[in-house]
Amino acid sequence: MASIFTRIIDGEIPCYKVAEDERYFAFLDINPLTEGHTLVVPKQETDYIFDLDDRTLADMSIFAKRVAERLKKNMDCTRVAVVVLGLEVPHAHIHLIPIKSEKDVDFSREKLKLTPDEFQKIVDKING
Repeated sequence: MASIFTRIIDGEIPCYKVAEDERYFAFLDINPLTEGHTLVVPKQETDYIFDLDDRTLADMSIFAKRVAERLKKNMDCTRVAVVVLGLEVPHAHIHLIPIKSEKDVDFSREKLKLTPDEFQKIVDKING
């Protein structure tokens, strides 16, 4: 069965897309820690990030860097945190989280509750 991320990539489940190319996809996390919290995934469904072949992992990092640069430029943040947990969904992914302090990366704290309109405004802001 396809992962929820594969279903998002395939358009079966709606998302707030931030970026896409032929091999990678980036979209807003629907349970964000901060505004602009983005997930970067390979279109190739692989459970664990370090099971990706070297080229896919390297290219995914470059794709994530491009997304992070747009987040840094367009969101109110000091840096963009990079987090790889890999337990929530069996599909390799990178969290890009615009932060002002390390406290912004505490996954145990309450997530933001945003409306569809707020999510769309964030995508528009990221994409300048």
